[in-house]
Amino acid sequence: MGEKLTYDVIAHIKTDFKDKFGIPRQSGRVDALTGTVIFEPKYRNPDALREIESFSHLWIIFDFSMAHRENSDSWSPTVRPPRLGGNRKVGVFASRSPFRPSPIGLSCVKLIGVEKTEKYGHVLKVSGVDLLDDTPIVDIKPYLPFADCRPDAIGGYADSEVSHSLKVDFPEELLSMIPEDKREAAVCCLAEDPRPSYQSDDRVYTMVYAGYEIDFTVVGSNATVVEVRDTRN
Repeated sequence: MGEKLTYDVIAHIKTDFKDKFGIPRQSGRVDALTGTVIFEPKYRNPDALREIESFSHLWIIFDFSMAHRENSDSWSPTVRPPRLGGNRKVGVFASRSPFRPSPIGLSCVKLIGVEKTEKYGHVLKVSGVDLLDDTPIVDIKPYLPFADCRPDAIGGYADSEVSHSLKVDFPEELLSMIPEDKREAAVCCLAEDPRPSYQSDDRVYTMVYAGYEIDFTVVGSNATVVEVRDTRN
């Protein structure tokens, strides 16, 4: 392996996902998913956030903390993207897989605002997140439309998956068990189809979201919620 670098963790993000199953595969896919960026004590200087609210979106550079390898000198040049059925290999640098030589991720989120708290100082409220709860953040940068937006860009093999979604049947008596402000995100995450593409059987899947276990089945392009359990206590 090459030269080793060390970065500070400047913050962690709090989200409603304690488990990676169900998290949208890309940021911005579910606007209703929110998160709170809590800075480490060393970086809780409000001057570091001066003018940040003049931007609508931010880039979050984070650590894939659940994808670290025991042997940091071993790596695979290819990965199997779930959306390609788990059988087709692509180069690791032609993917956004968390399993990479340096487990660094990049998410574009919408900035809802800056909030001053008694316990954590100034925090960032963001939406459109695709991050596991307590993910370490190593940097935050503003999204610049004139530089970052490329309308003529080509998305390679990923373009064929943009429109993939499920129709969700979430019975009202089950949906009502989830807090009202969490319902839209729950339905949208299910519509994103969290299953690996190579799974097409009639098994019951469980998505853990906001302290609830949501059991669902999929037939064709339809997802049906069959049970909800409150696991917050």
